[in-house]
Amino acid sequence: MTYELLRFAHLVGVLLMGGGLLAVFMADLHGRRSRDAAAFAEAAALVARCYDALVVPGALVLAAAGAAMTAVFHGAAVLDQPWLLAMIVLFALEFIEGNTITRLAFRRLRRLSRTDDPALAAARASRLAAFTHFLDLPALGVIVGLGVFRPMTWPPIIAAVAAALAVAAVLTAAVPRLVRPSPSGAA
Repeated sequence: MTYELLRFAHLVGVLLMGGGLLAVFMADLHGRRSRDAAAFAEAAALVARCYDALVVPGALVLAAAGAAMTAVFHGAAVLDQPWLLAMIVLFALEFIEGNTITRLAFRRLRRLSRTDDPALAAARASRLAAFTHFLDLPALGVIVGLGVFRPMTWPPIIAAVAAALAVAAVLTAAVPRLVRPSPSGAA
């Protein structure tokens, strides 16, 4: 019964976090299409609300359930299971990155969007913030894939991480070119 409850909590965390990251992605695209400062500010506020209401609580539930499942059912054997070790390390790195670079960049955008600060254009063009933002969903996909497929060797794990990094790099390069502000200012 304990395993089923922890697994359910883990699933709830994945759903909250994944749904939140999808909402953040869509709100970001909405903001990128906008020339109107008010519409951009609204999109930036929506990104912040999605992080605060979905992504962070989902990550906390996921971390708590995952830590409990690892401690109760795997213990020190985590070092002998590449999929689990990689899942833990990737989640920790993504949690740190998501709550530093990405989240802080969106908060800065939100703050700057309320003013006529010329730094807004530079903040909107930040490649590092864009890369870390576009890495969120592929990284979550790798983490979920590790839990589903449970590879017991490192080559498929390294390939999946490389693929996630490549997807994030392609999105970082392509999205600003493909999603340009609409001429009318409407989003």
